[in-house]
Amino acid sequence: MDQKHIRNFLIIAHIDHGKSTLADRLLEVTKTVEPRKMREQFLDQMDLERERGITIKMQPVRMKFFDGPKEYVMNLIDTPGHVDFGYEVSRSLAAVEGAILLVDATKGIQAQTVSNAELAMLQGLHIIPVINKIDLPQARTEDISNELAAFLGVPRAFIASVSAKTGEGVGQLLARIPGEIPHPLGKENAPLRALIFDSRYDSYRGVVVYVRVIDGSIKKGERLRFVASGAHGDALEIGVFHPELVPTGSLGAGEIGYIVTGLKDPLLCRVGDTITLSGGAVEALPGYHEPQPVVFASFFPQNADDFPGLADALSKFKLNDAALTFDVTNSDALGRGFRCGFLGTLHMEITLERLRREYGLALVATLPTVKVHAVLKNGKRIVVITPKELPGPEIVEAFYEPWANIEILSVPEDLPAVIRLVQETRAQIDEIKTIASTRVVLKATVPLADIIVDFADRLKSVSRGYASITWEGAGERPGDLVRLDLLVAGEEVEAFSRILPRDRAEFEGRRMVEKLKENLPRQLFAVPIQAAIGGRIVARETLSALRKDVTGYLYGGDYTRKRKLLEKQKRGKKKLKAMGKVNIPQETFLALLKRGE
Repeated sequence: MDQKHIRNFLIIAHIDHGKSTLADRLLEVTKTVEPRKMREQFLDQMDLERERGITIKMQPVRMKFFDGPKEYVMNLIDTPGHVDFGYEVSRSLAAVEGAILLVDATKGIQAQTVSNAELAMLQGLHIIPVINKIDLPQARTEDISNELAAFLGVPRAFIASVSAKTGEGVGQLLARIPGEIPHPLGKENAPLRALIFDSRYDSYRGVVVYVRVIDGSIKKGERLRFVASGAHGDALEIGVFHPELVPTGSLGAGEIGYIVTGLKDPLLCRVGDTITLSGGAVEALPGYHEPQPVVFASFFPQNADDFPGLADALSKFKLNDAALTFDVTNSDALGRGFRCGFLGTLHMEITLERLRREYGLALVATLPTVKVHAVLKNGKRIVVITPKELPGPEIVEAFYEPWANIEILSVPEDLPAVIRLVQETRAQIDEIKTIASTRVVLKATVPLADIIVDFADRLKSVSRGYASITWEGAGERPGDLVRLDLLVAGEEVEAFSRILPRDRAEFEGRRMVEKLKENLPRQLFAVPIQAAIGGRIVARETLSALRKDVTGYLYGGDYTRKRKLLEKQKRGKKKLKAMGKVNIPQETFLALLKRGE
């Protein structure tokens, strides 16, 4: 195929600004999907994406567009908007030449808008700025257009206006793409070089890689070599996304498609690797940086026999989610499991839910933590991820915890509430400035542990949904840290242990004890719930016993009959309390991930 008739682009935006809806309209206008098959969020393939209304996985699709007598092939990639899935966006950028930057006409520029735009400009992509949701009564199309033009440094007339819901302006936007986004510049007669930007595992056909062919071409049946891993495979099937997989038999320079490799070991193929033909010697394409996990949690199977299944599921899942890392860990209370690294707590929750749904696993997850370094008095420096690994204060010289530079975009009237929220953490406010006349940026440095759990949700609450946050690592600083343990019926629940600053540990202990009391199912005996720092109890609540009416079926007669039954129940409760075993359901673990009001 002539590369001059190919356009590769993606849609980037902040979460909930209408990326998936705009992708729906583009599919309709280009007649890529038949009207009878069309549904909302067509490119969001997972039920979880539809339930939450967010895009989790990037999704490529190939469309045809006719501009008079000319036919163009347009490869679109729909990307996630949440900061936790920013790595999906960074990988997509390497596979395209242009980007549609989408901004909500009611909310304006937000944190991820700025972050994604900067990534696209750094990659050298051509950006088409677009205002969406112009059909809404509260839309501020003119103001937001001026704001976006000032931010990008482009004329106001360059900003497109559309309603992805009604389709207004979508045809005009589509017509701009061939003239503004450059075509690929690959060498058609050079040796094959194809960049893997995503992959997944098929139980029957092995690893399926999503590729952008940079140079050369590939045909079905040819022998492949993965440059970085050295693995070999066969091109069992080659095709494009329509958006379902449609075999074509070959891919040429500039095209985006998939290759069924037949590889059964997921570890032999990784995102960012270069594919060439077996026997060929080519230089690897510049990949992208490996994501550095910032939030850690351990997953344990509820049934110890499911450990091999969890290991297999995680290795296959990593093909679909390159940002996930995992290592084997052991717990005295929970048995064998995996310590996993994530880009944020939403990333963690989505991974946990997908493992449960897609692989049928019943899992227990520990509370999220960050990586801490401990310098011992003998000079040794150790990495601490789980609370169990935290050494005692008698042998520690100093603790170092990760910090982050945060940028919060807000409207001026919400700034006081945002400042109050930031001051609830241990943050140091560095700068407050105005951009594009209607947005205020607050820059601060804050311990990463203070913002990973629910800071973004609380920010939305205090700012009526207008403020948004983005962040990046800022190195390590000394911290006075302790281990907080939760005891249920006198037994320590390792999954609830946390590493916290000393001055906040007691408050957090009281909060967690109260939260656990609200969410733990009542037992047939009274359950003491305690928080402890070292050997000192700092908070306690008692979950009252669930009373079973053992005399309900009696009627009339001597009271001694009732008394015997009540005495028997009393002895049973005493015996249960002595055993002290409480089974904590998964819903309780998940409830404690949320900070609450």
